[in-house]
Amino acid sequence: MKIGFLGGSFDPIHLGHLVIAQDALEGLGLDRVEFIPAAVSPLKGRELIATPMQRLEMVRLAIADAPRFGVLDLELRRGGTSYTVETVRELGRRYPGGAFIWVIGADQLARLAEWKDIGELVQQVTFAYLARPGVDAPAAPPIPGLRLHRVAGHEVAVSSSELRERANRGLPLWPFVPLKVAEFIEAQSLYRTIP
Repeated sequence: MKIGFLGGSFDPIHLGHLVIAQDALEGLGLDRVEFIPAAVSPLKGRELIATPMQRLEMVRLAIADAPRFGVLDLELRRGGTSYTVETVRELGRRYPGGAFIWVIGADQLARLAEWKDIGELVQQVTFAYLARPGVDAPAAPPIPGLRLHRVAGHEVAVSSSELRERANRGLPLWPFVPLKVAEFIEAQSLYRTIP
């Protein structure tokens, strides 16, 4: 199987994440895409607002009607800082012989050399990157053995931080997130710090 993996905080998941996953699925001829919510992202400096279980549930709700999308909770179960190399080791045991494609945004490509044990990681996965709105795609980092594909796709100018701010101000989140996710955020009073 040719499987794509899309990691992230998903705090909250939004249509931009889903579009990236669909573009990767089609553009790379993947059999499926697995979303992997991070427990703690090593390269982001902010604390997560939604709990791990809330973020997992939002992903489940977002992909409920997409049979070629799945979600894996292995980083949430492992806890601590989520390093992709550790996740890929576990995926190798789970899917022996699978062809793994790690899907990232162009903004992450610039920091790829900073990823833990990147030399080992590039031996186990192929990276695919998609353009992000307002972010010029940097040159491929000089990482020996890096297999890298650019995927043409749609650029959706929405961010989780923007959506958290909208929720805090009482503005609607639909159509920026799937309706089930918007309803979950409302029911859980997520991202509301203003009474």
